[in-house]
Amino acid sequence: MSLFIANAHASTAGAAPGGDGVGMLIMLGIFALVFYGLIYRPQAKRVKEHKNLMSALAKGDEVLTQGGMVGKITKVSEDKDFVLISLNDQTEVTVQKSAISAVLPKGTMKSL
Repeated sequence: MSLFIANAHASTAGAAPGGDGVGMLIMLGIFALVFYGLIYRPQAKRVKEHKNLMSALAKGDEVLTQGGMVGKITKVSEDKDFVLISLNDQTEVTVQKSAISAVLPKGTMKSL
């Protein structure tokens, strides 16, 4: 109608300008695989290893806590998730099993 503006006409093809939906599904699948491979799988593996570590704690193990304390386990409470750690001859600390980050080799405390 106007001299300077062209009239808009609807497309009769019916397809979206970006293509059909298959390309979008392929990209979504690729992102899901990347997420699984780079984020979920390594984290699940670490959680499984930490659960195995907590269940294998025994009296006499030398451990490192998440707070950085190194000590020897003197008592393991099975009904509750706590352990008693001897830091030296006079000092004992009660911590949760989940607060233990690593079991150290025997003799580590003497070498410190």
